Amino acid sequence: MNDAEHLLPQGRHLLDRRTFLKTAGLSTSSLALLQILQDDGLLAETVRTAGGKAPIRPQIDPNDPYAARPPHFPMPAKQVLVIYCPGAVSHVDTFDYKPDLEKFHGKKPPGIPDVTFEGPTGNIAKPFWKFRPRGETGKMVSDLLPNLAKQTDELCFVHSLHTESSAHPQGENFMNTGFTMEGFPSFGAWTTYALGTANENLPAFVAINDPRGLARSGKNNFGNGFLPAAFQGTDFSATSPPKNLDRPDQLTGKDDATTRDIIQRLNAHHLEQYPGDADLAGRIASYELAGRMQMSIPDVMDLAGESAATLASYGVEGGSELRGSYARNCILARRLLEQGVRVVQLFNGSDPSGGNGITNWDSHQNILKTHAMQAEIMDQPTAALLADMRERGMLDHTLVVWATEFGRMPFLQANGTGRDHNPDAFTCFLTGAGVKRATSYGSSDEFGFKAADNPTSVYDFNATLLHLMGLDHERLTFYHNGLERRLTNVHGHVIDDLLA
Repeated sequence: MNDAEHLLPQGRHLLDRRTFLKTAGLSTSSLALLQILQDDGLLAETVRTAGGKAPIRPQIDPNDPYAARPPHFPMPAKQVLVIYCPGAVSHVDTFDYKPDLEKFHGKKPPGIPDVTFEGPTGNIAKPFWKFRPRGETGKMVSDLLPNLAKQTDELCFVHSLHTESSAHPQGENFMNTGFTMEGFPSFGAWTTYALGTANENLPAFVAINDPRGLARSGKNNFGNGFLPAAFQGTDFSATSPPKNLDRPDQLTGKDDATTRDIIQRLNAHHLEQYPGDADLAGRIASYELAGRMQMSIPDVMDLAGESAATLASYGVEGGSELRGSYARNCILARRLLEQGVRVVQLFNGSDPSGGNGITNWDSHQNILKTHAMQAEIMDQPTAALLADMRERGMLDHTLVVWATEFGRMPFLQANGTGRDHNPDAFTCFLTGAGVKRATSYGSSDEFGFKAADNPTSVYDFNATLLHLMGLDHERLTFYHNGLERRLTNVHGHVIDDLLA
């Protein structure tokens, strides 16, 4: 027996080239058959999520990827508005009242770290604005946001949130996509992937950027990640319409319509030749939506029909130029939701390179001045938007989310004027369809330093948002790189105490 026969007594024939090619060919054809059967839905469902559940895959027509689809279970919320404040709003200066900050003001009690995100720490600092009881519930809210404070009885606060990063880009990613890394779908993309939209002439998901520009993580906050490109957010604002929609000056309206009609017929003919090409169908659907947006966008962006009383209530005039621009964005958000857009994400704060309290809420220095400046921009228009939607009956079917990526420390930085990042405790609030009113869920410790009672992860928060939209966060998945990916990764529980 030679060496090969000794080492491979049972498998020598596999080394024969002819036998190997024959075996490989049969194996490859079997794999191809399995893929065909899978694509046609003829294989038994054996895929399971991390929680052991079968995924619920939306039935998406490539010719009409934005068509409305039913939720997993009935819930009152049909649309969602996310008001996002980049930079980290200080919870201990807005909605999370901590009397011990007054008691220990100027002191450094045990347990306070020597160094945090940006360096050495200073002493405990009382709130920079006075807290007062608000509404029938008497909930303590600071004078920094007097207009939102008046609506306390309509809001549902989550005071025990904590996150996985103290850096803004990663914090924004985690809050909006469920992962600190880039490349994952945003909450809005997951929602429109599952539900489509009720309006055929506008995008299913619109991101309204701050007048000062994009937030730190840019378009990742409203990106589609590995979901089909149709479900990324379309970004524009009241002063910056979608790009490339304007008709060239030398082209008349009639010429434009005739051109679109010819292109539509050519596309239809081309699609008949390749009926199974989902990518082609998706591209055609996107181009057709862009054509319809040429007519729908100017109308929805035209605020001329808004009454003087409405413009005044939102604060379009009479304040800073930035407040006026943000107020127009708030009106645009309401108008988009009225037209049936499924998800609107409204940003209050910007700056990919930082901001330090000037272009967003990141107040490492002079928080008294910088937070006050951001509040002047955000408070009145946001409060007017909520009140306007409530008066129009829109909150019966619209979920509203007010969020930021993390909180700020109860003690000052060594400079003595600013608060550092705090990933261990922060506050967000909800209102609208399916949400319990006049509720405060969870709490931070006596200083607002760490989540204490009912600690709530961002996974839990996002699981609850999806539930309020009628979606099971464990079963809304997308197969990517060998995994059933979802917004909440392999974590998260619905917070039942927030549900009406």
